[in-house]
Amino acid sequence: MMAMKNPFKRALEENLETLETLPSGSTVAASLKAATGVFVLLAILAFGLGFYWSREPALPNAELALKTGSLGQPPVTGTQTLQALIFIGETLLEKPGGYLSNDRLPPGLLLDNIPNWEFGALVQIRDLSRALRNNLSRSQSQSREDPDLVIAENQFYFDNDSWILPATEDEYGKGLAALNRYLNRLNDTDQQQAQFYARADNLSLWLGEMETRLGSLSQRLSMSVGKRQLDIGLAGDAAATQSTATQFDQELKTSWLELDDIFYEARGSTWAALIILRAIEQDFASVLEKKNARVSVQQIIRELEPTQDQLWSPMILNGSGLGILANHSLIMASHISRANAAMSDLRQLLEQG
Repeated sequence: MMAMKNPFKRALEENLETLETLPSGSTVAASLKAATGVFVLLAILAFGLGFYWSREPALPNAELALKTGSLGQPPVTGTQTLQALIFIGETLLEKPGGYLSNDRLPPGLLLDNIPNWEFGALVQIRDLSRALRNNLSRSQSQSREDPDLVIAENQFYFDNDSWILPATEDEYGKGLAALNRYLNRLNDTDQQQAQFYARADNLSLWLGEMETRLGSLSQRLSMSVGKRQLDIGLAGDAAATQSTATQFDQELKTSWLELDDIFYEARGSTWAALIILRAIEQDFASVLEKKNARVSVQQIIRELEPTQDQLWSPMILNGSGLGILANHSLIMASHISRANAAMSDLRQLLEQG
């Protein structure tokens, strides 16, 4: 009768068989080397893609491709402004990398300059969309709002960093579709409900919005080196009051972590402003000629154009006001401040009889 096999001996033999199936030391090293190579390759690809996506869209030519009502006829009033607004919106969604502000995966998640650039341009889209809905498309305060412009304004005020359900790109796409419908009706002579009123008062109202935006950007950029400021909120009115008391003399300074954020927001905002101003110059040509103010618009454009110059430094420098290093924020603030002052002068000229 065959003796029963020792269970301990059987377990030892099974363990030896398992060890024989394990990869050798050289095989493990090769696997680790291959995994490291794949990781390095992915990191290089992500870096290259992030660098490509971080390139700001170039400023387009002075005149965009325009739609006309019929062959041989000049563009309908308002066409340039609508085309400029649509171009800015499409650029936000279709530039390299697409819309990055709501990205949740690298490399988009790791980029912050372009998302701030996008927000600056988005603010200009929102302001002009509101002006179109409330003023530029209406003959008076009691007139009816254009339904497509109502949709467009609401869509562009959607959360700018929603990733899904719904995605920001989808909502802004609906806004662009509404603007295109309005543009098509504007060019159709049979659609008399779609109007664009190029009047001096309408232009002055929009310039007031633009002036406020640029003034805020200029102040935020100037605070890069610290700024002492007096409280002038109630100046000029002895009976004026405010809700909460503030310090009369305070020093304001931007955190070094936010310097590049504000700088790129200003770059995006002025990029969009330049495109809109070039269109406004065409749509309001008769008003500007009558006021002899066309050269004023051209000067504002000249003041803003240097804000789009090539940035050669790999980072936003924050040298002191008269120090050795440059201060990119102060240079940007200088260009914006001059444009802001020119806008104020233009508004006064338009409001004169």
